[in-house]
Amino acid sequence: MPDELQATVTHGAAQDAFVVRVGGDIDHESAPRLEEALDEAHRVGASRTVVDLSGVAFADSSVLHVLLEAQRAHRSRETVMVVCGPFSDIVRRLFEVTGTEGFFVLVDSVQAASALPDPATER
Repeated sequence: MPDELQATVTHGAAQDAFVVRVGGDIDHESAPRLEEALDEAHRVGASRTVVDLSGVAFADSSVLHVLLEAQRAHRSRETVMVVCGPFSDIVRRLFEVTGTEGFFVLVDSVQAASALPDPATER
């Protein structure tokens, strides 16, 4: 179904990153699947979670709620969550209108997220 969240989750051990790739539309019906993927990132214990929203055409406040909760959880565990694009206009606008872009580490690609300093070496 093209309007359903299609998430694939991979763990890149070489970069100690857990990558969640999301495609399609995210709304109140599909956001729990993203939440499950982010919960899995916690269970794996990687020092960095990368949420790739480059394949998302539509997102409502449901995705924002899931991302905010995941960001809080990551901060409480002193791990990093990076949200990357490139973002569709709708996704970019969701962050801008809600004023939440400063709450997240936003980058333009998975490669840019991987190039960020390792949080373990910053301590």
